[in-house]
Amino acid sequence: MDPAQPNPAPARPAPPGAPALPAAPAADAPIRRLLVPLGTLAAVGSAFAYVGLVDPNEPGHYPVCPLFRLTGVYCPGCGGLRSAHDFITGHFAAAVHSNALAVAGYLLFGVLWVLWAVRSARGLPLRIAPSDRQWWLIGSAVLIFSVVRNLPFGSVLAP
Repeated sequence: MDPAQPNPAPARPAPPGAPALPAAPAADAPIRRLLVPLGTLAAVGSAFAYVGLVDPNEPGHYPVCPLFRLTGVYCPGCGGLRSAHDFITGHFAAAVHSNALAVAGYLLFGVLWVLWAVRSARGLPLRIAPSDRQWWLIGSAVLIFSVVRNLPFGSVLAP
């Protein structure tokens, strides 16, 4: 026995009639750590598959944007379903034309999901904490996109 190491405390038997203590938890396996990212990917993939199968260009399948119906103004999400349908069916130029901001969101989701899955497999958390300045930049970009797509010179961004 190493003299530098203290003697371990002897294990005491459990008193009679006491419940057995649970075994020490084993280290998380990488597949267990990937359950949440994989579940998220399955949910998003299912939504994309549905939109890919049920064409939003055919009337009656999806509701019309309430802002567009009431005012005739395109919101930042207008054309998002058509964009998703075009993206999933491989018509990338049409997807960008329907909603360029949504396509940027799909690509950003893909990058962040891969980062999340890799970090989860390694047992590391994914912390995304944009600063106030970054939130203002994101909000400004969405606002500018929304305004420009409703102006005559920005009609290329309109769905």
